[in-house]
Amino acid sequence: MNCPSCGAPLRLEGCDLENLACEYCKNIYYPEKNDEGVRVLDEDTEEACPICAIPLMHAILAREQIRYCTRCRGMLIPMETFLVLLQELKAEAPGQRVSHAPAPRELDRHINCPRCHQRMDTHYYCGQGNVVIDDCSRCFLNWLDHGELIRIVQAPDRSSSEGFEPKPDASLRDQ
Repeated sequence: MNCPSCGAPLRLEGCDLENLACEYCKNIYYPEKNDEGVRVLDEDTEEACPICAIPLMHAILAREQIRYCTRCRGMLIPMETFLVLLQELKAEAPGQRVSHAPAPRELDRHINCPRCHQRMDTHYYCGQGNVVIDDCSRCFLNWLDHGELIRIVQAPDRSSSEGFEPKPDASLRDQ
């Protein structure tokens, strides 16, 4: 991306990586949030989207660094960031909705980790929400498809949905 003031290339700025900066005119640029609250920093990462196979972009969501696919809008989130991100988003949007159980066929998908290229584990998310997510325990990364994070954030807390335990079809998990 180029600087809107002088046209020079913008680069990620500082340790927090929340903005882009121009080395020449010193302009600081904060990208607009998209409809999911993600600020895409227009800087490629080394990882490719496991769905689209295009480079993931550096992005910020609720002051946390993530990787983001501009085509399918999936998110690659480090596991240590994931819980912090959920807490921050839950505090910003306290309204909760009823979450419906995912279809067991969602467990059929097999994608590879954008970092180590090994198969990610596909499973029900054990926290709030009835969502199937993918994770890589080797690289400590979670992959969430478009809309999955907000479904987790807006789901009732564990205490208000107690008793719900999705029962996956064992024949689907073993495929």
